[in-house]
Amino acid sequence: MEAYDEFIQRVKDIHRLGALQGHLGWDQEVLMPTKGAASRGEMMAWLAGKRHEQLTDGRMGELLGLLESMTLDIDQAANVREMRRSYDQAICLPKAFVESFAQARSEALVAWQSAREASDFEAFKPALTNLIDLTKQKIELLGVSSTPYDVLLDEYEVGMTVEDYDPLFAGLRERLVPLLQAITQAQETSDEPVLPTDVVFAVEAQKAFCEAVSNHMGFDFEAGRMDASTHPFSAGLWPGDTRFTTRFDEKDPFSCLYAVMHETGHALYEQGLDHDHRYTPRGAAVSLGVHESQSRFWENQIGRTPAFWKVVLPWFRSAFPDAPEVDEHTLNRLANRVEKGFIRVEADEVTYNLHVMLRYEIEKQLFNGDLEVDDLPTAWNTMFKAWFDVEVSEDRLGCLQDIHWSMGAFGYFPTYTLGNLYAAQLLEAMAADLGDIDELVASGNWEPMLTWLRPRIHERGSQVSPAQLIEDATGSPPSPEPFLRYVERKYGELYQL
Repeated sequence: MEAYDEFIQRVKDIHRLGALQGHLGWDQEVLMPTKGAASRGEMMAWLAGKRHEQLTDGRMGELLGLLESMTLDIDQAANVREMRRSYDQAICLPKAFVESFAQARSEALVAWQSAREASDFEAFKPALTNLIDLTKQKIELLGVSSTPYDVLLDEYEVGMTVEDYDPLFAGLRERLVPLLQAITQAQETSDEPVLPTDVVFAVEAQKAFCEAVSNHMGFDFEAGRMDASTHPFSAGLWPGDTRFTTRFDEKDPFSCLYAVMHETGHALYEQGLDHDHRYTPRGAAVSLGVHESQSRFWENQIGRTPAFWKVVLPWFRSAFPDAPEVDEHTLNRLANRVEKGFIRVEADEVTYNLHVMLRYEIEKQLFNGDLEVDDLPTAWNTMFKAWFDVEVSEDRLGCLQDIHWSMGAFGYFPTYTLGNLYAAQLLEAMAADLGDIDELVASGNWEPMLTWLRPRIHERGSQVSPAQLIEDATGSPPSPEPFLRYVERKYGELYQL
């Protein structure tokens, strides 16, 4: 196995360079001074070029061909399979293009941050236009076998195409839109609790409260940290160093709490990966859809329940003594309020997937249709009005709210919906093994849930495909039905439908 030993050493070096890129990316969003942007962009471009050189080295191609003719165990085969996919794509992209794309992403992030703060799409438009043009070049270089957008979708969930997502989203809309209409009608006669407008939820108190929740979920703060950023995110930099961020609103503690639970779900996945396979594809998360299943599981199916609030209510009262004294059921109603809001990351479980579908349709028009960047805000606002019957008043609440386009992450958004579907299917399987999950959560001992996820999802890394991983964990192929059963039952009970 000398060939495999040589191969895996090369693979680890490539992944170490990727880890360095991730670390610099985290720093750029959290700590870097504004005037460091130009130099950081150059550094990111240089690292991307060096990583590309190692990935496309002729010897890597030789080793892949040799190893594909040999009998390998399941972990070795996973590394060869995943590196073959990366290699075949990388050799289609010139080094100069890879460097330009990395620098464009770095510059666009800084432009987006200031444009979002000012709610000024025009300020972000040049950087976004450049990224979209580069992305279209990438699609041409990689080759189009179906539609251009399929090339991007496949980057984030292997094998998924427009032909898969279109009917999936149509089926979800058929069930979610009537549910939303029924809830809206019920709200006209129901007494909905609201957050008090005169209470300040201090940032330091929110930070302490949310860190306590994250710790209780199982996040190891000796192997990670929590910080603030414009848009919450999680980064598994390397073994023993997993970081996530949140943002604070002194009028709304739920914004921070559920961002923290969401990102902790991601971070738990990263901390649970098999470190024996570190710096290899086998030791990395299998897909963003599966990654999102972990965040959505903890954020929604655990965090937005009376059982959760029963446990954390004493911490909440201690952190926010000026808040009205309410019970776990009232807090749960507040956390699950259905409304046609602007912000995806703060959306309820009924409208959330509609936010994802809107972005999917916009991206589809950008890459498969004829939507121009100049017309993007109008297209967004028109579609939002048609779907949610709400006027978007400013770009910050519309097409500037997400970080993804500044990262060149076109094709990412649909994985959030896949995460919702996978999470509900995992919840049903977990309940079959562990019993009533609400009772388990209310007991205050959440360790069995993490222990259940570790060997079935986290530790397996990229050993098999995403669909196979979910089927192995649950006993059934991925399906939207568990999610639809879950959301219809949950909101049917909340609004007495």
